[in-house]
Amino acid sequence: MTKDDIHSKMVEILQETFDIEPARVRPESLLYDDLDIDSIDAVDLIVRLRPLVGRRLQPEAFKSVRTVQDVVDALYRLMNDAAAA
Repeated sequence: MTKDDIHSKMVEILQETFDIEPARVRPESLLYDDLDIDSIDAVDLIVRLRPLVGRRLQPEAFKSVRTVQDVVDALYRLMNDAAAA
């Protein structure tokens, strides 16, 4: 899965789960400030993203994420780590 695929899936999840307009979900969008994703919402988002990776997601992998692109990069890294293992 490419980073573009991950971004598209994230747009879909944010729209379905949090009713966020797709146009607002840009790589530079800040999760908290621009998209109003709080810590509880972030947990829901991680649960929805989990099937993309196919394994349990560790919260540590997402502690430093601030933007949509940060999430995409973290997921891409996790997916490639899983493929290499």
